[in-house]
Amino acid sequence: MFIGLGCPKQDHFAHDLRDRIHAVQVCVGAAFDFHAGTLRTAPRWMQRSGLEWLYRLYREPRRLWRRYLVTNTLFVGKFARSMLQRRSSGGANENVRQLSYRN
Repeated sequence: MFIGLGCPKQDHFAHDLRDRIHAVQVCVGAAFDFHAGTLRTAPRWMQRSGLEWLYRLYREPRRLWRRYLVTNTLFVGKFARSMLQRRSSGGANENVRQLSYRN
């Protein structure tokens, strides 16, 4: 089932109904809007450069500023902290070895 409610509504919807909907749930965000032509996609050069998020922020700043500037910054910070902790504790290979011997 394709769910296009926008982030994070679609994610909460899929999670909340995971036991009642017996199908694969794919959260597609604005994909329906792009294909229907109701929302413009970024220029090709921005898509190829990984800057589509910047184009979308420019087009819909009131709706997207918090998602891109606050939430993504928090994610990058948590990811960096996780990588630093992993590096200081011997890396991912050590964690994999520990997990494999638990069974």
